[in-house]
Amino acid sequence: MAGELAGRLEPIVAEAVSGAGFELDALEVQQAGRRKLVKVVVDGEDGVGLDEVAELSRTVSAVLDDQEHILAGAYTLEVTSPGVDRPLSKPRHWRRARYRLVRVTPVEGAAYAGRVGPCDEEGARMLVDGELRTVRYSEVAKAVIEIEFRQPPAEELRLLESDPKEESK
Repeated sequence: MAGELAGRLEPIVAEAVSGAGFELDALEVQQAGRRKLVKVVVDGEDGVGLDEVAELSRTVSAVLDDQEHILAGAYTLEVTSPGVDRPLSKPRHWRRARYRLVRVTPVEGAAYAGRVGPCDEEGARMLVDGELRTVRYSEVAKAVIEIEFRQPPAEELRLLESDPKEESK
């Protein structure tokens, strides 16, 4: 029932979130005692700040209040942004991870870690074990950001910024 309810609410909530300039990343509805817990995960091209989450919470709450007939009872709303442990599953996730260290589990082969460079809609350039490689999203089973407690080495950032066309000359 919760999945069906989430399915009915998703287009309504997605419209409200996109109207505010953000993207609905996920919507879950769970039964929590007598109330329902409606969890809305939102994201934006440049992330989502606390003030924006608060504003989105008010916007989504107003939309859900108008859908009282769908919710059929009391609910608790939780609006949040994705955590750092969210898998990189869309090109915009990869773009936001630029210069970050990412652990990649490919569809075939052994997992590896590398630093993300320029990205497009098909893939990302990564620095892996000192060498640049192109990673196509279609070849990635899972990718997550590795937490680092230091700044990336300047040399790695320079390598990621170098133009591959210039290197081949």
